Parts: sequence; structure tokens; C-alpha cells
Amino acid sequence: MKTLLVVGFLALIVYQLGAALFYMLTDRGESKRAVNALTRRIGLSIALIALVAVGIATGVIQPHGVGA
Repeated sequence: MKTLLVVGFLALIVYQLGAALFYMLTDRGESKRAVNALTRRIGLSIALIALVAVGIATGVIQPHGVGA
């Protein structure tokens, strides 16, 4: 369940990044859709980092050392 949630967040982040690219190419600076998509991407990234931090702090997620 935890992995599915993280993968879902990452998929939404990549989708918003692609949407921003599409809007930048098609709108040619005439609307704020690209800015809004990038803002949502940043919000999702911050939410994901906070969610992982809370999961580690509460013990739901068990971090492992690099090379351990």
C-alpha cells in the first residue's frame, strides 16, 4: 500500500510535468496553464516529501542505509 501511494504520487508529478511542457508548446505564453501545472507539481513534490518524512518519523516506513 505504501509503495502504491508513492508510485501514484510520482506518476502524478510526471503527468503534471508533461502537461506543463505541452501547455508551454501549445499556448506560446498566452495563458497561465503551464505555470499552474508546474505549481501543482511542486505542491505534489512537497506533499510526497512530507508524507515520507511523517512515515519515517512514525515508524511506518523503515529506511535502510545505503550499501547496507
